[in-house]
Amino acid sequence: MNVTLLSCTENGDELAAEAASTCYASKPSTFVLKKTIESGHESVIEHVSFTFQIEGVSRALLAQLTRHRIASFSVTSQRYCDMSSAQFVVPDSIKENPVCMGLWNNITEEIIDSYKAFTDAGIPKEDARFILPNACCTNIVLTMNARELRHFFYLRCCNRAQWEIRELADKMLALCKEKCPVIFENAGPGCVNSGCKESRPCGNPRTGESLFK
Repeated sequence: MNVTLLSCTENGDELAAEAASTCYASKPSTFVLKKTIESGHESVIEHVSFTFQIEGVSRALLAQLTRHRIASFSVTSQRYCDMSSAQFVVPDSIKENPVCMGLWNNITEEIIDSYKAFTDAGIPKEDARFILPNACCTNIVLTMNARELRHFFYLRCCNRAQWEIRELADKMLALCKEKCPVIFENAGPGCVNSGCKESRPCGNPRTGESLFK
C-alpha cells in the first residue's frame, strides 16, 4: 500500500483559525481554533481539504471506504481497464499458513486464466470483471475535508477496525498531522483523547505515538 498526499488547502490551520475567529468575532489564533474544535464546532475545519493518491489496496477496502459519503472518489475502472495482470492483496493470516497460501495461489491463478479466456473469447471487460475477487488491487484518488477526515480517523484508526483500512487511516493521519498539526492534534480513535465508546473495547488503547508505527 502506498499513500501520497497530492494536495491540500494551503495554510489549513490558519484558514480554519480565521473561520473560527469570524464566528466569535475574535482575533485568529491557535487557541481559538483548538477551543472551537474541542467544543464540537467543527464546521470551521470543513474549509480545509486533502487529496490523496492511494495505490495497491483491495476492492474490499474500497467497499468500506465508500461508506464515508462526504468524500470524492476516483477509482481504477475494472470496466475499461485490462485486468489480466491484476495483483491481489493477501492477508497475513493466509500468507502465514502454507496450505492456505497454496490454495490462494491456485485460485487466483485460475481466476486470472479464466478472465483472459473470457476476454479472448470476446467477452467485454465489463462482464469479464465479474469473476474478479475482493482481493483485487485498485488505485484511488480520494478527497475529504478535515472534518470528515477526523471522523474517518476516529472510526478507522481504532484497533477494532479492519486491518487494511486501519493501515490506510494511520498513513493518512500521519500526512495530515504534518500539514495541519493543530486541526489533527487530537485526531485518531476515541482512546487517544475522548475515551473508547466501543461496546466491546479491544483492551489495548492506542497511544498517539503508536498510530504511526
